[in-house]
Amino acid sequence: MPEARDYATGGEPTRLDTSQRRSTNTDLEAQSPTLISRGTDVKSVSSPTGSTRFRKVARSNTATTYRPERRGQEWRPGQEPGIDLSAPPGTGSQSQLPHIHEQCDITVVDFSPDDMKMQDLSNRTLGPFLQDPRPAWADCRWINVNGLSWDVIETLGKDKSLHRLAIEDLMNPRNRTKADWYTDHTYMVLPLQKLIHVHSDSDCDSDCPDWDGNNNTWPDQPAEKPRRRKKRQRCWPFSSRNRAERNKQQPPKPLDTSAEMHDPTDGLVNSYMSSPTKSSSGQIRTLQRYHGGPNEERIVFMEKHSALASKGLGVGVEQVSIFLTSDNTVISFFESSAEDIETPLVRRLSTPETILRRCSDASMITQAIIDAIIDLAIPVATAYQDAIGELELNVLTEADVSHTTSLYVLTSEIVQFRSNISPIINLVNVLRDHKSEPIGTPGLTGKPPKLSSSSVTISPMTQVYLGDVEDHCILITDGVDQMRRAADNMIDLIFNTHSSRQNDSMKQLTLVTIFFLPLTFLTGYFGMNFVRFDGVLNNSDAYFWKIAVPVVFATSLYLMQDMIRQFVVRKLQRRGIIKTRKERESKEAKLKRR
Repeated sequence: MPEARDYATGGEPTRLDTSQRRSTNTDLEAQSPTLISRGTDVKSVSSPTGSTRFRKVARSNTATTYRPERRGQEWRPGQEPGIDLSAPPGTGSQSQLPHIHEQCDITVVDFSPDDMKMQDLSNRTLGPFLQDPRPAWADCRWINVNGLSWDVIETLGKDKSLHRLAIEDLMNPRNRTKADWYTDHTYMVLPLQKLIHVHSDSDCDSDCPDWDGNNNTWPDQPAEKPRRRKKRQRCWPFSSRNRAERNKQQPPKPLDTSAEMHDPTDGLVNSYMSSPTKSSSGQIRTLQRYHGGPNEERIVFMEKHSALASKGLGVGVEQVSIFLTSDNTVISFFESSAEDIETPLVRRLSTPETILRRCSDASMITQAIIDAIIDLAIPVATAYQDAIGELELNVLTEADVSHTTSLYVLTSEIVQFRSNISPIINLVNVLRDHKSEPIGTPGLTGKPPKLSSSSVTISPMTQVYLGDVEDHCILITDGVDQMRRAADNMIDLIFNTHSSRQNDSMKQLTLVTIFFLPLTFLTGYFGMNFVRFDGVLNNSDAYFWKIAVPVVFATSLYLMQDMIRQFVVRKLQRRGIIKTRKERESKEAKLKRR
C-alpha cells in the first residue's frame, strides 16, 4: 500500500486503503447519492484532534453587496451547478431548492391530423393529469405554462427528466439566448419583447380599449357613485371640475414619474398589452429594468425620459423557456405573456387545414412559438421608428441641446432592444443546422410518425420555416441599426448647428471689432491731454471724421482681405459655372433643332 506522510502528526507515515477504486468514466449524474455511498468504501484519514492546526480567525474582505438575481433562491459562489430534482427530502440539496409559488395558467393541447383536444389545468391538477398516459391518437402534445411556480416546474421536470442545468437556467431571470442539447430533450431560452401600455392601478392611457368613458370604470368594475362637491364661484380652465369632465371622455394621462407605477418589491410595472384584449394585463419588467442593473435611480430616470413614455407606452421584456423532448412534446414557460402566444397558435391548431395541425410535429410548434415572439417585437420597432421620426422633425425645425437627452435615451433603448433580437438569429441557425434523423409528418406524407427516444429531431419542414423567422429577425435588426445611425446623425447635427451658430456670432463680433478698432484708437489719440494740439484747436469736430473714415476703410480692407478674396473667387467661379452650363444647353438645343 502507498504511504502518505502527515506532517501535522510529526511526519509519521500513514497507510491509505486504495484497494477499491472508482472507475474513471463513472457517470455521477446517473448515480444517486445513496448508491454512491453504498457501493464505495472510502476511508478518510484525519489527524489527531490535539495536533490539528487551526487557521487564525479573521474577518473576510470579500464584498457581498452585489449578487446576481435568482428567483426564490439564494446565490452563493462555488455552489453545486444545477438544481437536482431527485434529491430526497431532508438533504442539503433539498434545502437549496427555490421557494417561489404562484397560481399558473397551464394549457395542455393534444393534437393529431384528425383531432385536437385542449385542457386547462392548475398547479393542483397538473400532477394527476400527467400520471395518465398520453392518448394513443395524439401524435403531439404542447404544454404551455403561464407563470413560474416551483411546484409546477418540479412536477414537469420529474415527469420529463429535465436536466438539472436546464432547470437552473429556467430559474435564472436573465439568461443569454441559447439552445442546450441533452440526451432526450433540448432547452431553448430567448427574450420576449412586446409593446405595452404603462399605467398605475388607478390611471390608464387613452388608448385603453375597455375604458368606459361614461362611468369612468373598466367593464368588470362597478361604476362609482358621483361625489357631492361644494359649488364654487369660479371655474378656472385647469380646475379639478373641468379636469373631471375631461376624464369622463378619456382616461387619465400616463404618469409623469415611473415610481408610481412600479412595485418596489420586485421591480415590475403595471401594464397591459397593446391589443384589443385585456387578457395580457399583468406585471412585467420594462426594457430598462431588464438590463438596468441594481441602480434604481438610473432606471427611474431612463423610464421617465423614454421616447415612448410621452405616449403612455413602454416595452415589456420577459424570458421564455422552451423544452423540446424526444417524445414529440413541447413545454413552454412564460412569465406573464403566454396568452399572447397561445391564442393564435391554438386558433391554428383548431383548423385541420393548417400546416401546424397537419404535420403534428413538436419542432414545428417550437418554430411557431419563436415566430410569434418575433412578431410581437415588430410593433416595438415601429413605435421606435415613429418616436425617432418625431425627434427628427424637432431637430430639423429647432435644434436644441435638450434634444440630445431624448436621443441618448432612445439610442440606449434601441441598443438594448437589438441586443435581445440579434442572438435569436444564432438560435435559429443552431436549430436549422441540427443534424438528426427526420421524423415523418403523418398529415402530409400519409405515414405514421416515427418517434425517436434517443435524440431530439428537427424536421426538414421546420428547418425551412425557421428561415422565415431568420428573415424577420434580420429585417428588425437592420431597421434598428438604421434608427441608431439616424439618432447618432441627429446628435451630430445638433452640435454642428450650435457650432455654426457660435461661429456666426463670433463672425459678427469680429466685424464689429474691426469697425470700431480704428475709431477707438483715434478717440484715444484725440482725447489725450496735450499741452498744445493744433489739429484740435484750429479745426472743428469734422476734422476727426476726415481722419477716421479713411483709416477705418483701410483697416477693414487689410483685416478682411482674406474674406473679400474668398467672396470674389466664389462669385467668379459661380459665374463661370453658370456661363458654361448655358453654353452647353444652347449647344444641345441647336443639335436638337437639326
